Parts: sequence; structure tokens; C-alpha cells
Amino acid sequence: MDVRGNIDAATEYLRDETTGGIALLAATAVALVWANLGGSYLSFWHTELTLGVGSLSITEDFQHWVNDGLMALFFFVVALEVKREFVTGDLRDRRTATVPVLAALGGVALPAIIFALLTLGSDGASGWAIPTATDIAFAVGVLALLGDRVPAGVKLLLLTIAVVDDVVAIAVIALFYSSGISLAWLGAVVAGLAAIVALRAFGVRRVIAYVPLGVFVWVAMLESGVHATIAGVAVGLLMPAHPVGGRQVLEEVEDRLHPFSSLLVIPLFALANAGIVLDGATISAAAESRIAWAIAVGLVVGKLLGIAGMILLVARLGIGRLPEGVRAQHVWGIAALGGIGFTVSLFIAQLAYSDPLTIDTAKFGIFAGSIVSALLGVAILLKGRRAVTRL
Repeated sequence: MDVRGNIDAATEYLRDETTGGIALLAATAVALVWANLGGSYLSFWHTELTLGVGSLSITEDFQHWVNDGLMALFFFVVALEVKREFVTGDLRDRRTATVPVLAALGGVALPAIIFALLTLGSDGASGWAIPTATDIAFAVGVLALLGDRVPAGVKLLLLTIAVVDDVVAIAVIALFYSSGISLAWLGAVVAGLAAIVALRAFGVRRVIAYVPLGVFVWVAMLESGVHATIAGVAVGLLMPAHPVGGRQVLEEVEDRLHPFSSLLVIPLFALANAGIVLDGATISAAAESRIAWAIAVGLVVGKLLGIAGMILLVARLGIGRLPEGVRAQHVWGIAALGGIGFTVSLFIAQLAYSDPLTIDTAKFGIFAGSIVSALLGVAILLKGRRAVTRL
């Protein structure tokens, strides 16, 4: 396995994600300011837009076009990253993959359990998956700000954990946040995916030929009751991971779309969803809300103990292999950074709840938990540079 190549690829990816994280942070700030300047924020994002003609049209408000449409492209890019990692990347090696896979599962299970316990018997229990997500752009962006004070192997470990976390998030959205399933439309989804496979079998190499089929799969998925973003995942996983006619198709498509996803789609998502009115009544309600506390505690405590505990257990048992240079303090540091939920947490909150006040309360918990996790992670990693303990 080419460890140096994987670290170099991770370093390049990290630079891209740092820029995306800055754009995401800026968009979030704009959304918060905009939401507190008056009522134009909600009225704008709830403006409806119709695409198509007659019975072949779809009408959604601007927010849903972003959440259901553009976010499908985001998850398409995520699927490309996942497939590359598991087929040709670091996660193809079983011993190397064991650590991030089990760490990500621990970082999903414990936050969900904490949330469930803190909201037991309340109407907010359906949001159990909100604190299970890790925002890869923010997490690796914060890590990148530390520069060479953090070994390259630590960055690689965080990236691979985030990739597995994305896989779990996709599965959770598909299984638990879909409703009113239409078997006929699901059949259309399967037919569209089969057509894509057929084009590949006939040797069609031009990416543009697959675009109409991808759009068809998205529409069918939207109508099926399964969340439309899963269409992006399904199409992404069908991309060839190995060279086709001498071309690295998956890597070419990923390289072209990743900047568009991180610099446009994700900031637009933040702009459409991060706006919340910061008045005394709303803040007081969030401070007294079991939902907000459950999310914040799940992100800060659940992610920290779930990820770090699993990594340390795997290392102690000797059933996995950590990247070179990773020590105990690094493990605790990246585990804390795993509590930066933000983008996917906001996304799941929109799926879990329909009441605007409950969604705003969830946003407070996400913001608080993510900020504390970021500060905690940086503090641990900076301290760990001075006092390093071997695993």
C-alpha cells in the first residue's frame, strides 16, 4: 500500500477542504446576520420555483431546491470519495480500515445513545441522528489551521474516519428519514441505474452521456419517498474506480466537481439553513430545551468518547493499524474534532423535525456543540504537541 501517496493525497484534499471550510463559515455568518435583519430571510428561501412544463414540472421553494437538488450533487461527490477510498485508497487494506471504520461506528453509536437518553419520552426523540454526523469540511479545515504542528498521519486518520462517517450518515438518511415509499417510482430508480450500468457495459466513456440518466434517477428518487439526495449516492457508487480506456474517470469527475461542491453547494446550503433569529426568547428556549442539550452533549461528549474510546480499544487489542506518528493525544484531538457536526447535522435536523421552532432549537445545539468541539480539539492537539504519549 502506498502510504506516502495516500498522505500526499490527504494533504492536497485538506487544502481544498480548508478553503471550503472558510467559505462555509462565511456563508453561515451571512445567514445569521441576514436572519436577524428582518423577515426577508425566511420569505426569500420559502419562495417557490417551478422547473418543467405542466405535469412534467416540479415545484419546490428555494430552500428545498438547495436541500433536495444541490445537496444531491454534494452526496454524489461524497460517494465518489467513499468508493475511491474503499477500492483504491487507504480503506482497501483490512487492518488499516479497521481503525477508522470502528472509530466512526463508535462516534455514531454513543452520540445517538446519549441523545436518546436525554430526550427519552419527548417529542424530539426523532432527531437521534443529528449528533452522529461529522462535518468533514469544518473538521479538516480546523485541523489544517494547525499546519505542520500535526503529523500527516493524524490528518489521514481524520479523513478516513470522516469518510466512513459519511457512509453511515447516508445509510441513516435512506433508512430512517424517508417516508411514503412508492414501489413504482423505486422501480424507475432501478431502471435508471440499470441504464447507467448498460452504458458502461457498452463502453460509453463520455461523462455527459450519463447526465440525463442521473437527472432521471434524481427525479424518480424524489417521487419515490426516499430522500432525493440518495440518488447522488447511488449514481456516484456506479462510477468506475479503475481506469477506463486509460482514463481515471472517477478521479477526473471528483477533481472537477469537488471545488463546485465545497465552494458553492455547501456554502449555499449553509446560507439557506443556518439562519436563526438570535433574540432573548429564542436563546432562552434553546437553553431550556432537552433537544438542544442532547445534541450539544452528543456532539461534544459522545463523539469524543465514542471515537477515541474505540480507537484506543482497537490499538490495545492489536486488531488494527494506526497511521505513522499517531499518538494518544492525537487520538483525543481528532475525536473532539469529530464533534463538529454542522452541515450534515443541520441537514438531518431539517428531515427529523417540521416545526420551525424545534428546528431553530436544534440549530442552537448544533452550533454550540460544534464550536465547543472545535475549541476542545485544537486545545488537545496543541497540548499534545508538547506532551506526547504513545498508544
